[in-house]
Amino acid sequence: MKLTRELIEETIKDKGYNWFEKGDYNLNIVGVRNSSTGDEVTNKFDDKITLSYKVDGEWQFYSFDATTDPGRHWTQVEIMRKEGVACMKPGQYKAYRIDKHRGNYDALCQREGEVTVYRDNNKDACYDLDDDNTQTGYFGINIHRATARKGKKSTQVDKWSAGCQVIASNDDWEEFIFACYKAEAIWGNKFTYTLINSEDIYGDI
Repeated sequence: MKLTRELIEETIKDKGYNWFEKGDYNLNIVGVRNSSTGDEVTNKFDDKITLSYKVDGEWQFYSFDATTDPGRHWTQVEIMRKEGVACMKPGQYKAYRIDKHRGNYDALCQREGEVTVYRDNNKDACYDLDDDNTQTGYFGINIHRATARKGKKSTQVDKWSAGCQVIASNDDWEEFIFACYKAEAIWGNKFTYTLINSEDIYGDI
């Protein structure tokens, strides 16, 4: 997926979502789910989490390998709850703050608002992205990292996500959370996350 800030901005505005342009470190955190894989559980970090914001009035843009989908373990091996594993529904969610992910390290945690998720419990290796099978609420759909090892990058999702939005590379994560700290100091500890599909940007890839 070749992404640019301009493509992300245009898509977000076309959808009528908020796009933050005022001041420095006013973060636009946008996840882009890879439409080319359809509903297949690939168990790979084949999505993107992007950051767009200004520093000294100049736009900065980052695109990190990530997953916006749950891993194979939670879709095909162990079902955590009877309704099934969570898979975030695309949308814009003013739901996040810096807090401890599972009590261990700082991440963007779902503490400030509800999100909507699809539910999948049939272990068929496909995500059930059915609008008739959604739930809205507080489910701990956090934005966090995979590996804790500096300089390393995870390649298989497995247990890293049971619905969370997860950045594969530790170095990328450090870049991401640094921007969040800077934003918190200026704008306060509340963050908006937007999830879109890659086909929303430039058709089915």
